[in-house]
Amino acid sequence: MTVMATLVALASARYFTLNPATFIPNQVQTYLANLGPLLLHVGGGVVALAVGPWQLWTGLRTRRPAVHRSLGRVYVAAVLAAAAGGLLLAPLSQGGPVAHLAFATGAVGLLLVTGMGFLSIRRRRIAAHRAWMVRSYALIFAAVTFRLWLGVLTAMGLPFQQVYASGAWAVWFIDLFVAEALLGVGAAAAAGRAAVRSA
Repeated sequence: MTVMATLVALASARYFTLNPATFIPNQVQTYLANLGPLLLHVGGGVVALAVGPWQLWTGLRTRRPAVHRSLGRVYVAAVLAAAAGGLLLAPLSQGGPVAHLAFATGAVGLLLVTGMGFLSIRRRRIAAHRAWMVRSYALIFAAVTFRLWLGVLTAMGLPFQQVYASGAWAVWFIDLFVAEALLGVGAAAAAGRAAVRSA
């Protein structure tokens, strides 16, 4: 996960060169006309993708809690930027109304789950905070899943526009399903350890 997230973050950071050759071919004019939202979205996404895996690492949380808190603030700020830029760009995306709605819904969902994570830690609800932030990163990681979706399905010969529009929805559900499965496994393991200690 960390390797894939870092690679996508590095590849996306090329957008800051403002070289049209790095843009999606069908979106060059749209991106050039909307550089503010584009760089907000890409910049926030790059930082959140790169920082997120380290926030989920138990070793950092337990050994360097101050670093974890500082990176957490950076992550939340990056999410706000990525989601704000995403909302502004959603109506301009490829894939038609289906994709527009998917990207806007994903951005709103990202804001909601990250907000819940932030509120949970402010109220010292550690377990809830961790669960919400896992969901938050799952939605950020959709940037990786979406690229995998496009690469695999277009390589199979499926029409790009259909793959793009369907993937705009599918990746949110795939990533959240995986996140919920991992959270369920983690909760079961914690319950098992608690039962062993109390026995």
